Amino acid sequence: MLSQKTIDIVKSTVPALKEHGVEITTVFYKTMFKNNPEVKGMFNMDNQKSGSQPKALAMTVLAAAQNIDNLEVLLPAVKKIARVHVNTNVKPEHYPIVGENLLLAIKEVLGDAATDEVLSAWGEAYGVISKVFIGVEQDMYNTK
Repeated sequence: MLSQKTIDIVKSTVPALKEHGVEITTVFYKTMFKNNPEVKGMFNMDNQKSGSQPKALAMTVLAAAQNIDNLEVLLPAVKKIARVHVNTNVKPEHYPIVGENLLLAIKEVLGDAATDEVLSAWGEAYGVISKVFIGVEQDMYNTK
């Protein structure tokens, strides 16, 4: 469970995500593929080139920030994304890779606005969100 302070900090980033979300996720993918080339094969490179995948992730991150205090409303979207993850063999060990590179991208794009407090709050929030995805995906793997 996230503290109210963490929830407030994550929600306070919504305007920055609206303005810079696609830039953050574009930097995220570039950084992740450089730092962790072993995951590149899990992604559709045509969707990277067209920008559709960074845009989709930006919208997902924004929705998570807006609903961080009520993640249940995101469950239909989580299930849809989880089906794609299961089809591309995403495993729990991939989530820390994504989290680390996402925080690096937030820091790179937002610069000084991405304070240690903001990055810490997003790290905590990502941990909670990733557990939701891992749980849904585990259920899907178990029923495959």
